[in-house]
Parts: sequence; C-alpha cells; structure tokens
Amino acid sequence: MQLANHSSCKMFSVKPLKPTFKSYLPPLQTDLKKSPQPTIKKLEAKLLPGEIVVNEVNFVRKCISADSSKDDLWGKLICTNFKISFITHDALPLQKFQYRSRLLGEHDVPLACVEQVVTVNDAKGKQKVLGSNQKLKFNPTELIVYCKDFRIVRFRFDEAGPESAKKVCLAIAHYCQPADPQLLFGFEYVGKRYCGSSGDRVNGVDRGGGLQTPLFDRPSEWDREIKRTGASEWRVCSINEGYAISPSLPEYFVVPVSLADQDLKQYSCFFTGQRVPLWCWNHSNGSALVRMASVRDPAQQRKLDQRICNGITKSHPKRSEALKSDLDRTLPNIQDIQGAFVRLRQICVIEPFEESEEKWLSSIEGSRWLEYVRAFLKHSAEVVYMLEGKRASVILQEDEGRDLTCVVSSLVQLMLDPHFRSLTGFQSLVQKEWVMAGHRFMDRCNHLKKNDREECPLFLLFLDCVWQLMNQYPAAFEFTETYLTVLSDSMWIPVFSTFLFNCPQQHAEHSREFAQSKSIPLGEDKALRFPPVWDWSQQFTLKDQALFNSPLYVGKGATCVQNGAVKTFRRSKKNYSSTLRGMPSSLRNGMLGDLDSLPRRNSLVLRLRPDLSQLREAAESPSERFFRAWFSRPADLQGLLLPQLLPSHLRLWRLYFLRWVPEAQIARGGPITAFHKLSLLADEIETLQRQLRQYKGGTPAPSPASTPGTTPQPEQRRMYFKASAPHDPPSPPEYLTSSFPFSPVGNLCRRSILGTPLSKFLSGAKIWLSTETLANETL
Repeated sequence: MQLANHSSCKMFSVKPLKPTFKSYLPPLQTDLKKSPQPTIKKLEAKLLPGEIVVNEVNFVRKCISADSSKDDLWGKLICTNFKISFITHDALPLQKFQYRSRLLGEHDVPLACVEQVVTVNDAKGKQKVLGSNQKLKFNPTELIVYCKDFRIVRFRFDEAGPESAKKVCLAIAHYCQPADPQLLFGFEYVGKRYCGSSGDRVNGVDRGGGLQTPLFDRPSEWDREIKRTGASEWRVCSINEGYAISPSLPEYFVVPVSLADQDLKQYSCFFTGQRVPLWCWNHSNGSALVRMASVRDPAQQRKLDQRICNGITKSHPKRSEALKSDLDRTLPNIQDIQGAFVRLRQICVIEPFEESEEKWLSSIEGSRWLEYVRAFLKHSAEVVYMLEGKRASVILQEDEGRDLTCVVSSLVQLMLDPHFRSLTGFQSLVQKEWVMAGHRFMDRCNHLKKNDREECPLFLLFLDCVWQLMNQYPAAFEFTETYLTVLSDSMWIPVFSTFLFNCPQQHAEHSREFAQSKSIPLGEDKALRFPPVWDWSQQFTLKDQALFNSPLYVGKGATCVQNGAVKTFRRSKKNYSSTLRGMPSSLRNGMLGDLDSLPRRNSLVLRLRPDLSQLREAAESPSERFFRAWFSRPADLQGLLLPQLLPSHLRLWRLYFLRWVPEAQIARGGPITAFHKLSLLADEIETLQRQLRQYKGGTPAPSPASTPGTTPQPEQRRMYFKASAPHDPPSPPEYLTSSFPFSPVGNLCRRSILGTPLSKFLSGAKIWLSTETLANETL
C-alpha cells in the first residue's frame, strides 16, 4: 500500500507537495519548543537597591478563586531578601484598577508582612507550618501565605519541579524570620542607596528641603513646637544627648523650666527605663499634657510625685494643680488588645461570609475590638475635659510610658488641636508621640518573630480611633481613610525608620554597626539615615498621593467665592444643622456609665426621657455638664472635637478590615462613590478659584476650550478624581468598588471548606487550616 501510494505520487507534480510537507512540520515543532521559553525568560523580578534573588521556581499557579482554577495566573514565584514576588504576563481577571507602589509589584508581599507560611501536600494529606531553618519532608503541592494585612495568598506547584518548589518554600520561611535586626532588608537598601559622605542627602531626598514633616531629632524642631503651642514655661532639654540617661528616650525633649538638668539626672534612676516625664502639648489656657513612666521604688513615689507635680504646676500660668491618669488601671492591656485583634481577624478573613448579618455583627461585637476602641476614645475625651474644662495639667502615667500613653496622648491632641488634623500635622504627631517617644514598633509588630507575647497592634488601634473621629467629622480632617490604610500597610515595608525600631537609640546603634561592618563612610552623621515614611514619593506618584486628600476638608485657610470675590471661609451656627436636637442630653455624646442601659428605638423610655433627663441634669457632675454643653452646640471644625460613643456611632473600619474579602465588595458602591462626586466638585471649585485669582490679578483667564494651557496640569491639582468637561457625565468609573483603591482579586484566596475552630485557634494553635480539609480541593 505504501509502495502504491508512492508510485501514484510520481504521476502528479511533486514540487508543490514537497515544500508543503517541509513548510508545515518544522514550524510546528519550532513553535512547540519556543512557546514557553520567551515567557519564562522575560519573567524577571524588579529589584530594589540591595535586593537579591534567593530562590525561584517556574510554572507556578497563583490561585484567584477558591472554587475554580479557570482564572488562575501562571508565572514564576521568586523569593528575595525583601519580598515574595510572583511574576506573570497574565492579566488579573475582573480587575480594572489598582494603585501602584514604587517599591512593590502587583503580586508582591513584603517578607515583613508574612504572618505564617503553610505548605500542603494534597496527595499525602499533609501540611506543615514552616519556621526558620526547618526541614520539609514532603514535596509541597501548595503554598499558603497568611499576611499581617489580612491577605491570604495561595500558590500551586502542580506543574513545577518538586525540589524547586520545596526550596522556594523553605527560603520564604527562612527569610521572613530574620534572626537579627540588621538582617532586615532596610539595612541593605539604605546601605546601597546612601548618597555621599556629608549626610545632607538621604536616598536622593534632602532631609530638610523636601520633607515638611518635622522629625523631632534636633532641638530647633522642639523649639518650634513650643512656640506654636505657646508653652513659654517649658524648655528643650539635652541631658540625653548620646542617650546618656535613657536608651529609650529621644536625645532632645521638653521639660518644665523650673526643673534643672541636674535634678532630672538624679530623678531618672527611679523611673522605669530611666524615662523622666516628657512634655507632649500645651493648651492655650496654659494647661499641659505630660507623659510619665512609673516610679520603680515605692519609697520614692511620693517624693518624686511631689517634685515633678510642683515643676508642672509652676509651668501653669495660674499654678493649677496637675492631675494624674493611671492608664494601666483604666485601659485594656496589650494582651487583651492582641486577643481582640486575633478574634476580629478570624471573623473578617478566616470564617466564611455565609451567616446572617445579625450573627456576623454579634460576632464582631464579641471580639471586643470596638469595645476597646471606645475605651480609648472615652478615656481620651475625659483627659480633654481635664485640660479644657478643668484647665488643669494632666500627667499620663504607664509602667514604661511607651504603649498606652502613645494612643491616649495622640488622641487627646487630635481632639484639641486642629493642626494635628492636617496631613503634615498628623504626621508630626505620630513622629513626636510614637517614633521619638520610643514606641516599640519592632516588638509590637514582631518584625523578628521572636516573641508572640510582645506583639500588639496598638498603632492600628490608634488609626482605628482616628478613623472613628474622621467618620463622625469628615470635614475636620485633611487626609482620607485611604491614607490611614496605606500608613498602616507601610509598617510592613522595612525600609523606613518610622516603624522599624523600638526607639531612636536602637536605630542609631544598629545602623552604625551595620555601616562599620560594610565599610560605609558616614561623614558627619553618626549612623545611616533611613528614609522616614513621610517621604511618600518613595512609594507613590504625585497622582496616587492625591488619594490622601479629602475633598471635604475645611482648614483655616479654606476659601470660598462670594459675589465673585474669593474670601476666607468661616463657619457660623447657620452653617450647621444639629443632628442632636430632640435627643436626651445624657445620650448625645455616649458618655454613659457602666450601669446605664440604652433604650430601644421608639420605646416609651425615650418618650418619657426629657422629664427624667431634667431630674438627672440637676445632679449631673461637672464633666457631664461639660460634655452636654459641648454637644448642645454646633461643632467647630477648627476647634475642639469630641467623639460620639454610643454603639450606633462606632463602626467597623470596612476599608481596612474587609478590603480583601470578595463577598464584602460592592461594585460601584460604598463610600467611594460619594468621595468620587465630592472630589469632582472640589476640583471644579479649585479650578474656578484659580481662574478668579488670575482674573483678579489683571490677567483675564482664557476659556479652557480655546486655550487648554490654562487648565492646571493633573499633578498640580489636589483631587485624585478630576472634573470632566461639562458635557461628560460625572458617573463613577466602572473600576470603583467599596474596596477602592485596593482589590481583593488574588489577595484573599481561601479554600472552599474552612477548618480550625475559633476556640482551637485562640488556644494557641498556629495552623489556620485544618488537616481534614487538605485533600478536599478539586482542581
């Protein structure tokens, strides 16, 4: 048969058949050989200065959905000394927008953000939580990375080489648990990017010129704060230069004029950590806010209290007696707060969203997180009453004065001083009351993963309290909840000095040792200068930074247009409509006692309450009278702000806690839709104001239609969303969701069946998924 066919072929023209045979098969074979190669060659991670690739594996699948693999992405999984990086050419499904970071790629997870690394072998039904320097006895088919920012990222190794998959898993587990602070990536990064020997430039940014936020690492910046607050009876003290007195205090801080340096040196040995009292802020009435560690020796307690209080009293213009607030007795401790946070994470991320809304809300309440948020807000409001209502100085006392005092002192100043509600002012507040005051970020963030008992999200709790205030008084804050969320995420990017160390002394010591070990010339500086997180150009473009700006903010310099003239905006009582009218005074601020109960809506108690409230007001305390008087007036956004503390006033911070949860995402809905419309309006007003100023200055503003050059460049305008042309509909873009500017796609991939009961998790179990569910996934 073959011969017959061969002979019959000779009867026809062979020339067309021969090239057809040759031209068809070789190209097909070439395509088969080359098709995967170009993709793999181009899959290279973008590395920062000092960043190196530790291990990598090809043909990895990143899981996008828990129920199906059709949307999964294929690519290369890379472990560096800074991050877990997944490189792919595939586009994320259902995602049309995500803000871009200059330090991290779309699928990158910083190693400092890794909470737990779990390897799984489906065939053998095995799993293992990997620690540093541990062995892995089975070849993993799956890697699950639990992140501190509530993400859960899954990778599959079905087509990858078994040994390569095992090596990259072990590398991730090892490098996310550095054994020494100097192994944190920030040291390599700063060491490579350190410019010159004069110390004037940090990562290419002028320390003074390009950064508006004061770092409070020099006396002149404390002097400016003293003058800004009118604290004439306080002075900058330099007894801790070179950290000679206390390792956890800054080199420069503020003390009463009446206390001599020699006395402070003598007193320091009696305080925990040698932390003498620190000035925080001064009220315009002369009262001061001070923070202080506990006195270790009970025999010295009364004498030191008397001398310190006398010094603070003398700094008050009316010599009012100072009041003390013991935070250790009145507020939850760090173990309570950490426990509430773990329970909240379990509810928001681990457990499925299939239960009823009422049951889910009761679970949130049962976590006690919002209860602790309320406790800190309430206590801070009580301190505000002492400073404003009683016109007395207040001493915040805590064992070390480095945890609870950071939260309370910051909230008190935020409520009292509108300067701290501006973007630059808020950053200076965090720098002053957290970074320079020695909050133990390295321990509380558990950057080295050495001691889980020291871990506590105090800074996140503070940001949640700020968000509650912002949610109640949105026009009083220059920044947005996106800013607060990104600020919290920056804790897990270990290149900034802000959230990396326990105190300035630790920063100086480790960076000096690292520079010496690497033979890096320091010049006039005593140590390497890490960039502060406040230089946002390190992370984002100017366009993306515009997401930090609130369109509702009414600052001191806010302007409006009246009868064609640009005037300064001033609020009056006519600008307000109080939402508290008709509500009993005892309920207006939520400052209820522990035994008070809240009546149901439309109940008979509320209808009879006015008479009861009159009886109660006759015997009300001075603090109750102070709060009632404040809530009976319209709020002054450039004055004192007090939180409303009823359960209906405090809400879950959805953008932070639920941004990765697909079930909680609302397409073209949520607060972002209002933010979008307000931004368009604010941008249009800003453009009109600019044109009016140009016209008033003698140069008529040409029409944007005739001369496009008159329209400001996008990066010069405050709002992220720009006003469109009059004929364009101002409808929200399709990519807007309640999670904007974050996307849950590919950032929260849970298995379809979840195990690990909550009780087991809270009792100390570190495995987030149960062994019973490991072999149940169908690909």
